[in-house]
Amino acid sequence: MKKLLSSLVITTAFLSLTAFVGGDDTLDKFKADMGKKSVMGKEVRVPYTDVLSYYGYVKPGATPDETRDGKKYYYLYIWVPAVAPELGIRMASPVPSKMSPDKADFVSPDYTANSTDTKNYFDTWITLERADGVTSIADIATKGKTAKWNSYGSNDDSGEMPAQPSGSKYNSLMRITSETSNPTKSLVVGLYRVGFTTYKTGEVQGSFIAQVGAPVKLPGVGMAKTIDELSTQMTKK
Repeated sequence: MKKLLSSLVITTAFLSLTAFVGGDDTLDKFKADMGKKSVMGKEVRVPYTDVLSYYGYVKPGATPDETRDGKKYYYLYIWVPAVAPELGIRMASPVPSKMSPDKADFVSPDYTANSTDTKNYFDTWITLERADGVTSIADIATKGKTAKWNSYGSNDDSGEMPAQPSGSKYNSLMRITSETSNPTKSLVVGLYRVGFTTYKTGEVQGSFIAQVGAPVKLPGVGMAKTIDELSTQMTKK
């Protein structure tokens, strides 16, 4: 009986440890700042209720969406259909080996065509911005391309993210809490975009997964590579 109890204790401890330790071949559950607390010296977070995933691929030498401050920027556009108290954004490149799209995910044709490429990847750097004055689905097409973009911040390297094949933790994660007293920092209904580039000198190339998480359900959320694609996607819903 003592041996049995001892084995159960060791097994339980092992399972508890593996539940919190992630590998480089997958992503742990995306967890929020809201409700974060310390339990016996450990930081405990609650997983986001809603997580939107986009599987993408940037071909080596691809033309960027914009060149800013000497960096090649690419964008993912998101329609957020409801007020959110918090949003989390994270990106990993290449896509971890044990991850693959399911039917609820957004997948670019370039990713589908190059999903076996594990050689190319990049040092991710991300930012979140919202388009000023785009407050309805109809506005996406009419105002989205000329709107001013307000920034919520950026992130380069995150210790919460798995390491890249090089062994370096150069993947990115950021969480934004809505500031209701500040219109430019409030997470309201509207058109958002995740901008991504590489922090160090080099090309943005290879596969990536981008995820947007929220602590509340956001029915009718959308995500696409271009404003036109997003407008078409949302109009069809």
